[in-house]
Amino acid sequence: MSVISEPAYRSRASSLAVRYALRELRSGLRGFYVFIACIALGVMAIAGVGSVAASLSEGLTREGRTLLGGDVAFSLIQREAKPEEIAFLRARGQVSVAAALRVMARSNDGKLALVELKAVDGNYPMLGQVTLEPKMPMADLLAERDGAFGAAVDSTLLARLDLKLGDRITIGNASLQIRSVVVAEPDKLAGNVGLGPRVLVSEASLRASGLLQPGSLVRWIYRVKLPDNAADDRSANQMIESARSALPEAGWWIRSSSNASPQLERTINRFTQFLTLVGLAALLVGGVGVANAVKSHIDRRRDVIASFKALGATGRDVFTIYLTQVILLAAVGSVIGLAAGAALPFLIVGVFGKLLPLPVIPALHFDELALSFVYGLLTALAFGLWPLGRVHDVPVAALFREEVAREWHRPRWSYLALMAVVIALLVAVAIGLAYDKRVAAVFVVSSVAVFALLRGVAAGLMALARRMPRSRITMLRLAIANIYRPGALTPSVVMSLGLGLAVLVTITQIDGNLRRQFLAALPEKAPSFYFIDIPTADADRFGAFLKQVAPQSTVEDVPMLRGRIVAARGVKADELKPSQDSEWVLQSDRGLTYTGEVPKGSKVVEGEWWRADYSGPPLVSLEKKIADGLKLKIGDEIVVNVLGRDIPARISNLRNVDWQGLGINFVLVFSPNAFKGAPHSHVATLSEVHPDAAGDARIIKQVADAFPMVTSVRVREALETVGTVITNLVLAIRGASAVTLISAILVLGGALAAGHRHRVYDAVILKTLGATRARLLGAYALEYLMIGLATAVFGVIAGSIAAWLIVTRLMTLGFIWQAGSAAGVVAAALIVTVGLGLAGTLLALNQKPASVLRNL
Repeated sequence: MSVISEPAYRSRASSLAVRYALRELRSGLRGFYVFIACIALGVMAIAGVGSVAASLSEGLTREGRTLLGGDVAFSLIQREAKPEEIAFLRARGQVSVAAALRVMARSNDGKLALVELKAVDGNYPMLGQVTLEPKMPMADLLAERDGAFGAAVDSTLLARLDLKLGDRITIGNASLQIRSVVVAEPDKLAGNVGLGPRVLVSEASLRASGLLQPGSLVRWIYRVKLPDNAADDRSANQMIESARSALPEAGWWIRSSSNASPQLERTINRFTQFLTLVGLAALLVGGVGVANAVKSHIDRRRDVIASFKALGATGRDVFTIYLTQVILLAAVGSVIGLAAGAALPFLIVGVFGKLLPLPVIPALHFDELALSFVYGLLTALAFGLWPLGRVHDVPVAALFREEVAREWHRPRWSYLALMAVVIALLVAVAIGLAYDKRVAAVFVVSSVAVFALLRGVAAGLMALARRMPRSRITMLRLAIANIYRPGALTPSVVMSLGLGLAVLVTITQIDGNLRRQFLAALPEKAPSFYFIDIPTADADRFGAFLKQVAPQSTVEDVPMLRGRIVAARGVKADELKPSQDSEWVLQSDRGLTYTGEVPKGSKVVEGEWWRADYSGPPLVSLEKKIADGLKLKIGDEIVVNVLGRDIPARISNLRNVDWQGLGINFVLVFSPNAFKGAPHSHVATLSEVHPDAAGDARIIKQVADAFPMVTSVRVREALETVGTVITNLVLAIRGASAVTLISAILVLGGALAAGHRHRVYDAVILKTLGATRARLLGAYALEYLMIGLATAVFGVIAGSIAAWLIVTRLMTLGFIWQAGSAAGVVAAALIVTVGLGLAGTLLALNQKPASVLRNL
């Protein structure tokens, strides 16, 4: 007699489990196609999003110098660099100067358009190339000839003003001849979203235009290209530290090639996380399909399981065999998803190529693929362990009797503990690797809540059906009984469809509200125009002119400067730890104003407003949410750099601001004496009673004629520009959410297929007892209709609540429930549920009774 050690026994058991698992799978993957498809779809979404984002990040990193236009960029607003500042930069490398501002362009026939003007010097571009059509040297393009400076414009401007190459436009006092069309700029991504088409001119033409007035909103960018032997991140960081220590009050915003476009990178990270969470939602929906498939497989293999036990296998041995099968199948599905996801960046570049506005460098990103594989495996285990754990207690007696309704029992505690560990790992990965951990945590909590609520909806629907009075209508009575009978499809259908519908409603409600916000009617009392760069000396005259041009309108005028928060509470801005909702206020310069009165659209919620004649040390009013995000309170000091000078101010009060009204308002509002003597301009709004396109065009023309230095921004056009960007983002979200919907439909089809054997049994018995085909179809249609309607109602409620939270809390926008899209989702859910249900029912009704009755 030999004694086998415990480790040796476990090794042999594991080997046998793999052998038996593979042997069982030789007969095919019947019942597992939905399992594999669901895992593949979810993994594909996560791997695809991760691969594209990683390829884009690699492109931004590799092309960082080109995107920035140098190794280091120093930006100033409302002022040029001082001679000593320029000397400091030139001592360290080659310098290129550019200026950016929004201005009005006028054609010879009087047509006007808002444009993004970019004035460059002779060194531009130091890196990369400006793509022009027709091609020509930059010196020839921008040179002054025949009384006009040269310019290259976006093709949109040609169409908008009905221009062609060779025509002239006027900007300020400068005459410009259009000599080429700008196709691409190497540094375009490093800038902000433009509200108008690009006009590229020389620095000399900008100075000749007369637009460079004290306080004008001109952003000056000084790009430094380090010597080739010092063009690395270390040298760039050393230069940045040297600039900050040598010129502490310069107030410039400094970027290096490693963060050429911080805002773009943050947007990509946030958007990637959101799409990854949508992909994870698809995996979770697919997890229901995994559970259904595993349960159905275990039910079909009960006699095999009983045979294993009759031959001496323990419950743990049988569990290991089927756990191995689930892991192998999850790996197969994950590999399929990884292949599709890894191919996505190559496919995008291959199909769209040079049309892409972003530098995508396709490559295999094994870290992203490995993470996606882990997601797929953990999801399969999290949902598969519950039905797997029940194989431990399948009795040997299952060989000798067939059960119509098997007794329900939960898995043993050891398997529940294993499932809890797997779920904890899945949650830890989802939250721990997220860009915004708070959003990821909300997603996880919401997912758990939705699954719990879906179980509650299924249980509640079954309880309600059980307590309903017995109907005299046969079809209705049979439909109601099917909802709560043993082995009913209700839990499977509700779980399969509910989460997918909730995601769809969330996306459609967010989409509808964003479109309403940016593309529909303007908010009530919103201004029709913004006028910027109004010279301080002409502010009163300009306001009077507007009242004369539009006597029924409301005009509001405030002084405006630009400045950067450089310190708060005695801590440098770079060392502050703001919340993610408020970090944007520290990332660049912000609009500032001063006034003796509480601004319109603001309400003081803490502290007191200063007197109108206040003349003491500078005070500042801060927007309440920003103050909370920066952990600031009344009495704290903040330091703002304005025009190269650090100005400390004590927080006097906190305000709530109505940003949705689109009126003039600022995060930072200072006391009247804070910027005494500082050059600045004014900004004004004009709110019309009954705006129309013809009247707006007349106002723009008259303002341009009387005040050529003032820039007019039509609010509706600005919103439409932003709305276009939002629409493109929503399209990407729709594409990702489509994966979730496909998963939901697959899971629903799999759930119905898993119950096919019971449907065949029911149909044969009922037909034998005299039920007609039409009556059975009607009963099943009513059953699916009622289950689908209950699930759809839940999906609409849950999705609407989620959309309301996202729109109002994260986006801080107004929310209006979109009844039309919700009704469309309900109708689609009913069509899909009844359609798939009846398709399976028809197959069941086509079964010959004799073959089924012989095996009862």
